[in-house]
Amino acid sequence: MASDNPYGNLLKTLDIGGKTFKYFDLPSLGPKYDRLPFSMRVLLESCVRNCDNFHVVQKDVQNVLEWEQNQRDGGVEIAFKPARVITNIVSLVDLAAMRDAVQDLGGDPEKINPICPSELVIDHSVQVDFARSPHALKKNEEMEFERNKERFQLYKWGAQAFSNLTMVPPGSGIVHQVNLEYLARVVFAGELLHPDSVVGGDSHTTMINGLGVLGWGVGGIESEAVMLGQAISMLLPKVVGYRLVGELNPLATSTDLVLTITKHLRSVGVVGKFVEFFGPGVLALSIADRATVANMCPEYGATVAYFPVDGRSLQYLAQTKRPKENIEIIEAYLRATKQFRNYNNPEQDPVFSEVIEFDLSSVVTCVSGPKRPQDRVSVTDMKKDFQECLTNKVGNK
Repeated sequence: MASDNPYGNLLKTLDIGGKTFKYFDLPSLGPKYDRLPFSMRVLLESCVRNCDNFHVVQKDVQNVLEWEQNQRDGGVEIAFKPARVITNIVSLVDLAAMRDAVQDLGGDPEKINPICPSELVIDHSVQVDFARSPHALKKNEEMEFERNKERFQLYKWGAQAFSNLTMVPPGSGIVHQVNLEYLARVVFAGELLHPDSVVGGDSHTTMINGLGVLGWGVGGIESEAVMLGQAISMLLPKVVGYRLVGELNPLATSTDLVLTITKHLRSVGVVGKFVEFFGPGVLALSIADRATVANMCPEYGATVAYFPVDGRSLQYLAQTKRPKENIEIIEAYLRATKQFRNYNNPEQDPVFSEVIEFDLSSVVTCVSGPKRPQDRVSVTDMKKDFQECLTNKVGNK
């Protein structure tokens, strides 16, 4: 936060658990803030906090605040600085190459470090050499370390060489699971409180939207630019409000729900848009359900599928052993900035580009495929669909 931030007058203090924190009081920007979708409030906070009239200018703040009008006009560009990056080995190699170049030029290579908090989860591609044994997992992991010795040595070096880079070792889980259960802050609880947001090199980074963390996948060059302190240039998106009502049939699974919503959103057309979920039906979904819906975002083409933080989100943080004091800070900050969602309160519903309603009770047991998730067929129609497929022309089915 630069000392010459033109929005320094919005800084206020918040006392939580005997500690004093600073934060930008976004609601004081006026009534337009209350009409913004919750996902846009995250973008707005980032623009306000990072406004230096160089990377992020005051016009970016005004463009987000005027979202209701600008999303109608289209083509309005803003600069967005995510709170963190989930990176990969390619970025690690590039950072190492930059250090070599700086050293060759007579500079200090130790100065080359990520500026934006960066995390690298070492997903592992275990080949099943051992099975049907209590020690199979351990033996397979040992074989993986042997096959990928040089790669893991590079990871080990990077973990020690770079500051502001967190490395999660292999065997801890896949990146999106680790992001949900461990890495996600929801709110950064330093001296200055601000919402968590993330970009990653994987299109399924959107899974974190299920916990109320705004995030999506970007290209490798974009993610490296963010690591090095640059802003992402993006068009201000339309935000589709997806209102959930009703409850799932007890026989319907999360998979049935996701396949049905995926097919529905593909038919509606949400490519390049933000989808934000609201309505009383959201309360019927666990964080696992929400994350699974958000994870399928690339399949229906939206940029994000956002579930704002509510009480169930906080319960999940407690379930995954986040410190109690952190959860108290998260709730207090989000309530102070009107980013904490009560899905049963329609007075909190913001303005959306359009609203689509979906009844959860309409979800039935179904299957999909063989390749495309949108080729969903209810189990009751399986026999008819299978018979038709036998005589269909060669194609996706």
